[in-house]
Amino acid sequence: MPTFYDPQADAEEASHALRGLAHATRSFEDPGETYTTIGELLSGVRSLRQVLDQLSEAHLHHRGLAHDDEGNHLNGAHQALAAADELHQAGTLLDQVHARLDKASQHSGRIAWHPQTEHTPMTQETARRWVNVVFLDRGQADGVLDLIDEDGAQAGITHLAQWDTGQETTDAAMENGYVYDQPPAADGDKLITEGDYTISYNQQMGHVALYRSIPAPEDPLPAEPSPRRNGLAYAAAGGRSLAGPGRAPAGAAAAGTTYANNAGGRRATSQDAVGRLGSATKQQQAQAQARRDWYASQNRPTSTSTTRGLSR
Repeated sequence: MPTFYDPQADAEEASHALRGLAHATRSFEDPGETYTTIGELLSGVRSLRQVLDQLSEAHLHHRGLAHDDEGNHLNGAHQALAAADELHQAGTLLDQVHARLDKASQHSGRIAWHPQTEHTPMTQETARRWVNVVFLDRGQADGVLDLIDEDGAQAGITHLAQWDTGQETTDAAMENGYVYDQPPAADGDKLITEGDYTISYNQQMGHVALYRSIPAPEDPLPAEPSPRRNGLAYAAAGGRSLAGPGRAPAGAAAAGTTYANNAGGRRATSQDAVGRLGSATKQQQAQAQARRDWYASQNRPTSTSTTRGLSR
């Protein structure tokens, strides 16, 4: 306990208290305690500043009593003045410490420390994937985008959910590779989730898509997507024609839309994409046939006729 009258005893207690504080602050279980600790240190620095001033004043006030070890008063008075000056300089430096601590206290006071929550590892039961139900682009999306603009995203989800045929939609998405860790979205897209459905739409770019959450399949997604899985030649799951609000889903007409989400919204029609893929396939088949013909020609049995000197 401080005596408030014995400088030596109180200085010794302050020294012990600081050693204890240095030990106690090696770790903080509650980071919120740092703000209080800084505040107490700020108060301690102000008191220490006062102590240094008073020590400097004591050296000046009593310099007439100062002597060196050999009894020389002039040398003693000179040392007293030098000590007073150093104490004054130390106090001046503490002003900077006080200013820095004050700013640190202000910053720390603006922090809201949240309690740490235990991390729940992702399991097969909690892992989710998103399958694409339908994607509309350009003119096909206008009616749905108008519906969203007038009645909100929930109305758009309700309308697009007409094309969700449950397991059939899931199987088609799995077969064609339209399964995602997260619902894909380009710059400027808005994502709204309602239950298992997530709608992604962009009024300026003129496209809208609906995704449904499913439990993660046991087989992981392929690391490198096949040509059918890179966003080319995209059509609605099940090959259904997509109509605007107020029209019922049609039968077997292809949607004819393209969605390249990893290229910032680059699009091509499904007919162009299929044509390119078909052309490439024909070229590969022709090259393969040419190779087979060449190998066949090299493996023909040679002639055994003796009427000509060279076999062909």
